[in-house]
Amino acid sequence: MFIKAKFPKSIPKTIQWLLMLWIIYVIIFTIFRIATVILFIPDNVNLTSLIPSFWLGFRFDARWISILLLPIAILSVYPKFSPFFSEKNKKFWSYYLAFTTLFVLFFFGADFGNFSYNHTRINASALNFAEDPIISLRMLWQSYPMVWLVTALGLSVILMSMLFRRTHVITTKRNLAENILSKKRWHAGAILFLCWGLFGVFSFHLLKWNDAFELNNNFKSYVALNPLQNFFSTLQFRKPSFDDAKAKKYFPDIANFLQLDQKDIADEVYSRDVFPNSKALESLPNIVLVICESFSMYKSSMSGNPLNTTPFFKEMCDSGIFFNRCFSPTFGTARGVFATLTGIPDVQLSKFSTRNPAAIHQHTIVNAFEGYDKYYFLGGNSDFNNFEGLMKNVKNIKIYQEGDFKSAPLNVWGISDKDLFMAADTVFSKETNPFFAIVQTADNHRPFSIPAEDSDFVRRTVNEDTLHKYGFESLQEFQSFCYTDYCYKKFIRRAKKQSWFNNTIFVFVGDHGVEGETSAIYPQKLNMERLTDENVPLLFYAPELLTPEKRHEVVSQIDVLPTIAGMIHQPYTNTTLGRDLLNSKNKMDAAFIIHHDEGRIGIVTDDYFFSKNLRISKEELLPINSNSFTINAAQQDSVKKKLSQLTSAIYETAKWMLVNNKDK
Repeated sequence: MFIKAKFPKSIPKTIQWLLMLWIIYVIIFTIFRIATVILFIPDNVNLTSLIPSFWLGFRFDARWISILLLPIAILSVYPKFSPFFSEKNKKFWSYYLAFTTLFVLFFFGADFGNFSYNHTRINASALNFAEDPIISLRMLWQSYPMVWLVTALGLSVILMSMLFRRTHVITTKRNLAENILSKKRWHAGAILFLCWGLFGVFSFHLLKWNDAFELNNNFKSYVALNPLQNFFSTLQFRKPSFDDAKAKKYFPDIANFLQLDQKDIADEVYSRDVFPNSKALESLPNIVLVICESFSMYKSSMSGNPLNTTPFFKEMCDSGIFFNRCFSPTFGTARGVFATLTGIPDVQLSKFSTRNPAAIHQHTIVNAFEGYDKYYFLGGNSDFNNFEGLMKNVKNIKIYQEGDFKSAPLNVWGISDKDLFMAADTVFSKETNPFFAIVQTADNHRPFSIPAEDSDFVRRTVNEDTLHKYGFESLQEFQSFCYTDYCYKKFIRRAKKQSWFNNTIFVFVGDHGVEGETSAIYPQKLNMERLTDENVPLLFYAPELLTPEKRHEVVSQIDVLPTIAGMIHQPYTNTTLGRDLLNSKNKMDAAFIIHHDEGRIGIVTDDYFFSKNLRISKEELLPINSNSFTINAAQQDSVKKKLSQLTSAIYETAKWMLVNNKDK
């Protein structure tokens, strides 16, 4: 074994030991990289194409190994700090290596968890959940076998520490005849080599995080990046930023997209006053906006999924105005709720805008509903992701959350969705004024709990192969999705018995979708490009007020509030990017998409998905209704140019709006 290899006697013991430690760490990092490939390699990536990723990954690993070992190399220039100077020094450096190993293994363990869920390396976005440590830890405890995971981590650290001590003992025995602790030239050479590792070993080009994305494939880039490099590099994106000049440059594109009038264009303002149209309802209907947790379109009955998970919701869709091609701007509950309430895609890369003091204060159309009582219902704690801070943009809103309900909490997310709906119904039934209520569900999420008390809910059993074929990872996830439909049925059937029901518009929209296998349901391109992460149902349901209609155009989550406001006989001011879906003529059907971790932005239209990368020069246009184009190359280039311009325009404008869309 290499740890028993012979070294020239002229090499100091500390340098011999550092060399063995360096090799051990290279092996550790490489094993984890190989494990990432084995567990997560996509079907469209072959092993030989990953050779450049492994070489670049070795250089990133060398940087972090150098960071870990440089303290030993530098301090050991002075013999009294050498790990071989005394027993006390040996223990100190052993503890140091145990800590650094724990640090490395923790990041790799967290990275595997993140990769299995988000299909990306762990990055600074993980700090969003660290800001709610208690709730996040409870979610992990209830969703994953944490005892086994922590035990495995602890055992791994112990085994690695034993290996490090073993190398120390072998180095000592190998050099009993000599007592060379320090030779300045050897230590200088070791320090220079480790510094070269920091710079970019075996290259005179400074190694940068962006170099990984020159591989022009997300998975190849993530194989090259180790989780330490990716996490600490993306810390720079935790602060909101905008370029005023770029926002102004793209104003004409946004003006055309939003169909601004000539005065707004002349003044270069996004704000537009909207007055009631001829179809607006004068009965001041109540609004119940339900933000549905992880409500993927392809998992639902409305997509034609043979598992028929949401038969009741499908019945409602048949009786309401249903959009089957609605997209949230991105994946994630906090970002989805933010986009819905503000009309701005949350484009800040590594920090939720709900958690950002510079972006949390926003103008919202909800305040235009004069004379309405405002409510927000959440089964858990609204401190999580600072939902409370976001909702307080709504003036005089009454927040109901964990601790305000009679029902006992079901899990980390608070009371069950059914109990949440029942509690909301109780409040609505006491109302004498029109009301605007936001109900945010949570059960369709790990740990996928279903209350034992709901014994009339039938837990269907489906074999694993069939579940995977139609987009579900587990039986628990499938049953939880079905339970969501059960909760909607309980709510609506109870609401129909109440006096307020006939003059109420119910709006259901997913906060985001979840990636899964869709090839048995949709064209393969949708699955490959992760658009299923964002495709969610959007339903306006009011049997006594709205004429049923099924709509197939592409729309966005940011359009929800302007569309609701357009139904009511009240004026409102729209200051952001959302559009009224029912009262806009000749509008371009499009939805902006951003995959933050990949640095990818794009536009979905009725026919295409265009995407570009913020980190590399890569643009791509794909058809979404079939697996091949029906237009020629010149036409493709024309479409790509137009959508590229609009994509950049929405991205730069949204960045500007995040910190400038304030109430006057």
